[in-house]
Amino acid sequence: MNIKPIRTEEDYEATLKRINVLMDSIPGTVEFDELDILVTLVESYEEKHYLIDAPDPISAIKFRMEQEDLKQKDLIPIIGDSAVVSKVLKGQRKLTVEMIKNLHEQLKIPFESLFGKILTH
Repeated sequence: MNIKPIRTEEDYEATLKRINVLMDSIPGTVEFDELDILVTLVESYEEKHYLIDAPDPISAIKFRMEQEDLKQKDLIPIIGDSAVVSKVLKGQRKLTVEMIKNLHEQLKIPFESLFGKILTH
């Protein structure tokens, strides 16, 4: 096992290729341990070099609605009456703390997405 830090894009690409070779490794083997370490290195490199901003709250809600095949009316028990739901989805009304709590608990939308840039920057 010859493991070194990922410092360049070339190191990153080479590590991804090695991970691909090791993907079918059996747990408990040296190859599996190498795979585990390399994945951790890649995750660390990606966090530093491929930072992806959390989506804005409205996009996060719409994405979850699409995933769960939900309609605006399905959000009424979570956010409020139909007028409130409509205004929130159009960006004409801000989410309240209670709405955020309900969206997180009932639709499992991460707090980071619902609070947007407030928490991520």
